[in-house]
Amino acid sequence: MTKNETSGDQTQRVVLVTGPSGAGRSTAINVLEDLGYEAIDNLPLSLVPRLLDGPARGVPLALGLDIRNRDFSATNLIELIDRLTRLPDYEPEVLYLDCSTEQLLRRFNETRRRHPLRSEGAPLDAILTEGDMLSAVRARADVLVDTSELSPHDLKAELARWFDVEPGRRLTVSVQSFSYKRGVPRGVDMMFDCRFLSNPHWEPKLRPLDGRDRAVQDYVASDTRFAEFFDKVRDLVLFALPAHLEEGKAHLVIGFGCTGGQHRSVTLAEIMADALAKAGWQVSIRHRELERREKAPAPADDGSMSGPLAVSASI
Repeated sequence: MTKNETSGDQTQRVVLVTGPSGAGRSTAINVLEDLGYEAIDNLPLSLVPRLLDGPARGVPLALGLDIRNRDFSATNLIELIDRLTRLPDYEPEVLYLDCSTEQLLRRFNETRRRHPLRSEGAPLDAILTEGDMLSAVRARADVLVDTSELSPHDLKAELARWFDVEPGRRLTVSVQSFSYKRGVPRGVDMMFDCRFLSNPHWEPKLRPLDGRDRAVQDYVASDTRFAEFFDKVRDLVLFALPAHLEEGKAHLVIGFGCTGGQHRSVTLAEIMADALAKAGWQVSIRHRELERREKAPAPADDGSMSGPLAVSASI
């Protein structure tokens, strides 16, 4: 059982959301609000006890805390965590959004936003300084989520697994395409290989297009093996989804892979997502390699790094 399942009705659940700037804390706050939490961002630490004073609310709280807070420090935050942990009326949890240094640097370069700690010098120095400041808080995290390669949708699905106030109330399905050359994406529950189907890459007119284009889809579907393959996969997925829902799963990822992640896998993901949506399931689509191509490389800032960074879409 989780702590929430063993808590009494009068216990106030409090999720403290923190992590380095640019790692997705604001996105996480919005996700938790969508999940039914009362969300408050950038509240000074000294005001948290006053906010929590009084009877427990009818909904859990999500508080965004980071270095932009007026009286923020790792020591103060740890003291707050310890204080809430000692009080039986509260159920504190620390959600720490982490991210690789390279991806954080890219995100700041792309948005052109100044790092909160940066006064002079390269943003890399500020990123490293903040990471050192928060290392003790990171060690106290109850839930640690690395957002380096997560899209906003992926982050939402991950947080729903941990913090949904009504686990199992729905099942969202993510259908994704990818290239085997770049490796299998993390978190895929059901994976299907499309590399045996006819490849539009070898058709000069189709090569620059992708599987979202009708001409490419028609070409892939013209393979005599396509219809039987798709029907069997669709029937398997439709058979499995209700079982996963009964088991309380909130999110399921279906992956289609091909050589380049541009034509065949994208075609299958698009057609499968459409079929599942028509069957009444809540579906989203992600094309990993197309996201990589559509995202222009960020220029280096102040000479601290050079060359494009091989990282995924930012939060």
